[in-house]
This record gives sequence, C-alpha cells and structure tokens, in this order.
Amino acid sequence: MSYDEDEELKKLLAKRRMELERALAQQREKEEKMKMEAEREAILRSILTEAARERLARLKLARPEFVKIIEDQLIMLAQTGRLKEPLDDEQLKEILRRMSSRRREGEIVFKRKGGVE
Repeated sequence: MSYDEDEELKKLLAKRRMELERALAQQREKEEKMKMEAEREAILRSILTEAARERLARLKLARPEFVKIIEDQLIMLAQTGRLKEPLDDEQLKEILRRMSSRRREGEIVFKRKGGVE
C-alpha cells in the first residue's frame, strides 16, 4: 500500500467516523426529545380528565401553538402544587375561554379605504 492510498484510507475512515458520531448524536437527541414528550404526556394524563385531554387533542389540530402554551401553564401549575385534582372538561373550557379572550384583546384590525374590511 502506498503512502497516498494510506492517507486516502485515513481520510475515508475519519469521514465515516464523523458521520457515525453525527448519527449517534442525532439519535440521542431524538431519544431525549421522546423521553421529555413522554414525561409531558404523563403529567398531562395525571392532571386532566379523559374528556379534557380529548378536547386539548382536538384543539391541538387547529391551534398547536396555543395548546402548547396552555399545556405548559397547566404543567407548571401542577409542578408547583397549585392543581390539587385533575381538571375536568368544564374547567378546561373556562381556562381556554379566558386564554382566548386574553389573546384577542391584543388583535390588530386593519381597515381599508373605501369601507372594505
């Protein structure tokens, strides 16, 4: 084996090692994300009734960012001990109503010339 072939082999091995390390890092990141999501779901299962979880799941299809904010706040309340018992559907609807109205207060309305809105 010549010196050039040896150097080329080293480069190929180094490139392959980097690819494997990158793939391993991505796999670890994916597993960590899945673990965190599973923990999040477990907390939500413990603080929401079945009907409330179903409502959030349906709402998540239409407004995923809004539901994420709600879930984050509910998890925070549970972790700080401010939620003593699971929220039922009616309680969740009230929370959603309050959060929705709070978001709408800051809406910007554009009025166009000529009376067309």
